[in-house]
Amino acid sequence: MPIQRDLLIEYLHKLQDRYSHISAGHIVALADLMKLAPVEIYEVATFYHHFDVVADGQPIPPALTVRVCESVTCELFGSELLVSSLQASLGDDVRVQRVPCVGRCDEAPVAVVGKNAIPRATVSQVSDVIREGNTAITVQPDWISIEEYRRGDGYKTYEACRAGSLTHEHILDELENSGLRGLGGAGFPAGRKWRILKDQPAPRLMAINIDEGEPGTFKDRYYLERDPHRFIEGMLIAAEVIGIDCCYLYVRDEYPGVLQILEDAIKELGSVFDNQLPEVHIRRGAGAYICGEESAMIESIEGKRGMPRLRPPYVAEVGLFGRPTLEHNCETLYWVRDILEHGADWFSGQGRRGRHGLRSFSVSGRVKKPGVHLAPAGISVRELIEEFCGGMLDGHTFNAYFPGGASGGILPASLGDEPLDFDTLQAHGSFIGSAAVIILSDQDSPRQAALNTMRFFSHESCGQCTPCRVGCDRAERLMELPHWDTELLEELACVMEDASICGLGQAAPNPIRTVIRYFPEEVGAE
Repeated sequence: MPIQRDLLIEYLHKLQDRYSHISAGHIVALADLMKLAPVEIYEVATFYHHFDVVADGQPIPPALTVRVCESVTCELFGSELLVSSLQASLGDDVRVQRVPCVGRCDEAPVAVVGKNAIPRATVSQVSDVIREGNTAITVQPDWISIEEYRRGDGYKTYEACRAGSLTHEHILDELENSGLRGLGGAGFPAGRKWRILKDQPAPRLMAINIDEGEPGTFKDRYYLERDPHRFIEGMLIAAEVIGIDCCYLYVRDEYPGVLQILEDAIKELGSVFDNQLPEVHIRRGAGAYICGEESAMIESIEGKRGMPRLRPPYVAEVGLFGRPTLEHNCETLYWVRDILEHGADWFSGQGRRGRHGLRSFSVSGRVKKPGVHLAPAGISVRELIEEFCGGMLDGHTFNAYFPGGASGGILPASLGDEPLDFDTLQAHGSFIGSAAVIILSDQDSPRQAALNTMRFFSHESCGQCTPCRVGCDRAERLMELPHWDTELLEELACVMEDASICGLGQAAPNPIRTVIRYFPEEVGAE
């Protein structure tokens, strides 16, 4: 690998993968090689959860780690019992770790042995995998290759764009008329974003967010494990229209199979097209939910701690390496080809209750058919459960739901007929975000689910600003008490919402507020 400052996190991954930890000697040697102070290496290595930094004299962690997800859905399906049972049954040469969401909520509870994800894990399954040495990456076997993709007219739209038969202005008009919005959670209109970037001075860059760390979200993984070239074609069209020479794909470290598929798909691409394609760089995250925030992701791609930037300036003006940057979610680009082939009216014509477009819902929890379900925008959660998820699990009655992952708050079943879309749930103290829907039944506690999310936010706060760093910790402690001090929690929520730098601290109070508002009997509120 070349010696570059922005590749620091990649080098740390190489060390972690090889030695199962990063020692003080590694840090000093790497600092010498890169002509940096050791503290610069140390502060980056200790920021990310997936790097085990070991000081001199400290014990070296075991070579094998079993990671058990403890986020909301996995907790519902017994992750705590799984952890304690594994700790009791596995020897000292295996480390058992509780970890945040690994993006497989439809297969809860999930354990990861090395890089091998085990769905609906049991102690015996984990033990068998360890005994057989099956710790390698699990890759979806039947993803669509470039040959198969091109047989279905794949890359024809991109080729028409390059040839000029499909004009840039027509593409921008179609995107704007379709109503396609950013599907990572923010919901900014995609066509407008492209126009803004097109007007910025060159060189322009693209940074694509495939770090879907929001508990309950797994749609990007689902699409990339099956049809990666559809996403890549959308990326290439965006690069052609805006005039972008270099694209960076930031992929969750929890998705090693996706990383492998993307690497293979991009190699396939080079064998078909000439050298006029933009450069594509894949960067591997290192276990930091905060890097789903666009500016924190850009900092991480540059090889730094994933600290959100103060704005303005916005990343469209001063982004990656100081250049104007188009930042997009993976799924947003996934729909570009279909919209251009079928027309804006095809996409905008989908929807219910006056809403427009399609939404990919990552559904998990107490339903018979969890998974990614493509449904009309504006569908209600009750319709989603009955029409797409096969109904509730036997013996469970619908009681509550997260409409937008951990940060979207918890709504009661009495609001189960509300349309699920951007801008429809704010009046209820919630939002759709990345459309990660977690279904709770009458056998689950919304209070406990809210506490789970606050522990997650406390763990994942980057620590840059006091309202979030201290606020999440204090909220977690208050929520652990038998009786919630609702006035104090609301005061804390106001400070976090008003003064936090980024969306993590601003949205973290949503589960607190919605539980107090809709489930007062659970927290002792009057």
